[in-house]
Amino acid sequence: MADVCDAATADRLKARATYVGALVNIVQTSIKIGFGILGQSAALIADGIHSLSDLLSDLLVIIAIRLGSREADHEHPYGHRRFETIATVILGVGLIAVAGAIVWHEMEHIAAPETLHVPDAFTLGVAALSILINEWLYHYTKRIAKRTRSKLLLANAWHQRSDAFSSVVVLAGIAAVLLGYPFADAIAAAVVALMVGKIGLNLVFDSIKELVDTSLPPELVAEIRAAIHQVDGVEGIHLLRTRQMGEDAYIDAHIVVDPRITVSEGHMIGDAVRDDLIRRFDDVMDVLVHVDPEDDEGMSGRSRPLLRGDVQKLLEHYLADFRQAIEDFRIHYLDGQIEVEVILPFALCEQPQQLKKIKKQCALMSASVKKIDRVFVFFKT
Repeated sequence: MADVCDAATADRLKARATYVGALVNIVQTSIKIGFGILGQSAALIADGIHSLSDLLSDLLVIIAIRLGSREADHEHPYGHRRFETIATVILGVGLIAVAGAIVWHEMEHIAAPETLHVPDAFTLGVAALSILINEWLYHYTKRIAKRTRSKLLLANAWHQRSDAFSSVVVLAGIAAVLLGYPFADAIAAAVVALMVGKIGLNLVFDSIKELVDTSLPPELVAEIRAAIHQVDGVEGIHLLRTRQMGEDAYIDAHIVVDPRITVSEGHMIGDAVRDDLIRRFDDVMDVLVHVDPEDDEGMSGRSRPLLRGDVQKLLEHYLADFRQAIEDFRIHYLDGQIEVEVILPFALCEQPQQLKKIKKQCALMSASVKKIDRVFVFFKT
C-alpha cells in the first residue's frame, strides 16, 4: 500500500504545495512578461501567460481544497470532492481560451512579418532559469500529490512540468531568431500555446468523464473483482459498479453467497468484502455491498413474490390443525420460487398419524400454490 496520510495532514500538505507554487508562479509571471516586453520576445511573453495560467490554477486548487475538504452533510452525503472536479473543468477551459488567444495573435504577426521583433540575448537566460525552477516545482508538487492522492494537485504538477517544456521551446525559439531565423520566436509562442491548449483539453475531458460517473480503469476493476472473489464466503459477483469522486473511488458490488446461510452471516461476509477493499486499495473510500443468495440478474420483470405475511397466512390455512404448534418458519427465495421450512415441536414426530397428516398438507400446499416449490418440515428438540 502506498505511503498515504490522514485527511487533515493531506489537506495541509496540499495547501502548502499550492501556496509554494502560487508564490513561484507570481515571480515567474512577472519576470517572464516583464523581460519579454523589454526584450521583445513574443515567445517569452507567451511563456509568462503560461505561468499566469499556472497561477490561476493554483488559486483554483486552493479554493477547491477548501471546499472539497468539507465533511459530508445532509445535502451532500457523499462529501464535497466534486468541487475539485468542477474547478479542474474551469481550469481546463481557461487554458484552452488562453491558448487560442496566443495562437491567433502570433498568426497575425507571422502574416505580417514587418511586425516581428528580434528578442534580446538576455531573454535566453530568463528562459533557462525558468526551466530549472519549473522542473524543481514539478517534482516537489508531484511528490505531495502522490502522498495525498490528489488528482487535482497532480494535474497542477503537470502544468508546472509543461511550463518547463514550454520554456525549452522558448529557449530554442529565441536562439533561432538570434541565429537569423526571424519567424522562430513567433512559432515558438504558438507551439507553447498549443501545449497549453492540449493540457486544457485533457483536463476538461478527464473531468467530464468523472462528472458522468465513468467507471474506474478496466485493469483496476479487474483487480477489485479478483479481490472480492478471494473473500471467504463469496461464491460469485453478478454486478460490480465503480465511480470516481475527486481522488476517491466508490464501489457498488452485488455478491452471491450460499442461499442457506443466516442473514447475519451474509451481512458479515458483505462487511468483510467492504473492509478488505478499503484496506487493499488506497483510493477506495466506500463500498456498498448487496448480498444475494443467487445470481438474480435479469429477474427484475418477475411478479411480486410471496412475503413473510403471505406465507404465514398460507401455513395457518393448510396447517390449521397445527397452527398453535408452529414454532417458526424460514423462507428461501430461489430461482423465482420459494422453499418453506416449517419448525414444529419434536413431540409431533413421534405421532405417526399426526406426522402423516402434516406431510400431506405440506404437499398439498406446495402443489396448490404456484410460487411455492417445496415445503420442508423440521422438528425442534
